[in-house]
Amino acid sequence: MSITQVPFGSVDGIDVDLYCLENANGIIAKITNYGGIITSLIVPDSRGGRADIVCGFDTLEAYFSEAYKANSPYFGCIVGRYAARIKDAQFSVDGVQYPVAANDGTNHIHGGIKGFDKCVWNAEVEGNKLKLSLVSPEGDEGYPGQVEVTVVYSLTDENELVIDYSATTEKATPLSLTNHTYFNLGGFQEQILETEAMIVSDKLLTVDETNVQLGEEFPVAGTVWDYNRPKPFSAVFEEKEMGFETYYIFSKPVGAFAKVAEFYDSTSGRKLEVQTSEPSMLMYTGFYTSDELKRESGDQFGQFRGFCCETSRYPNGMNIEGAPDSITWPGEIYSQKTVFGLSW
Repeated sequence: MSITQVPFGSVDGIDVDLYCLENANGIIAKITNYGGIITSLIVPDSRGGRADIVCGFDTLEAYFSEAYKANSPYFGCIVGRYAARIKDAQFSVDGVQYPVAANDGTNHIHGGIKGFDKCVWNAEVEGNKLKLSLVSPEGDEGYPGQVEVTVVYSLTDENELVIDYSATTEKATPLSLTNHTYFNLGGFQEQILETEAMIVSDKLLTVDETNVQLGEEFPVAGTVWDYNRPKPFSAVFEEKEMGFETYYIFSKPVGAFAKVAEFYDSTSGRKLEVQTSEPSMLMYTGFYTSDELKRESGDQFGQFRGFCCETSRYPNGMNIEGAPDSITWPGEIYSQKTVFGLSW
């Protein structure tokens, strides 16, 4: 595998670069140190072609367009300090109550107004790995403790895009990192409704009227939400018009690294396999994604044209009794590993 680096612009006077990771089988992943965004993932298909299979842009400026900022879809970025929503934008840690930025109605989402997705990360190329690092100071978006975060991307010749996350903190704080890439395995020729999905989960977390998980679990057996056997996303749309914004709890033991999901596009022959150490995943099919958004090359994004599989700790986990590992303590190392395996 090789990594090349080119200038990609600047943010607030800080230079930003684009890193191109390429393996021996024709996969190319482009990642910028602005937000750790996967801007492009070019993958062969079963007929000898190649296509970009993720939502993203070829210029840094596009991530600052009015249409993109208004929609705020978080294309391809690292989400932190805490993925998904926090109820009423507040939590208690070690007996202290902390208010955080309310950037989703009354709730907090994806780390706040300036989460990790809007930071310029330090970047180093170490052999065949791209290492991104960031220091989040005490009080960042209201969170306690200074946190040092490292995210390492690598692309193997086994066609795996590997994301390793680690972090340490000086004070007990909620931490839940994820990657927010939207995939369209057909290369944006069609919506993703007929993409076949398989999710190894027997239950999901229900939401309240503000779309926040409070800890109530719902068994999927006998419902449209049961994806333990492969079926297309469209099966859910027959019951729920907006499709997936659904939080699955994996059947595997907490902390175990295992295969948790698989997605397949029959036209291109592309398959995406997800392995993770995380306990759960937000499955999202892009109901809110704006149809105004497209790549400079013409790839059309928008509603139901990309799906996310956001592996993480429980949403609102610090406010849910018994939620696993939602708080990281001084002396501990937060760690997370997710692998996107590709084939065609």
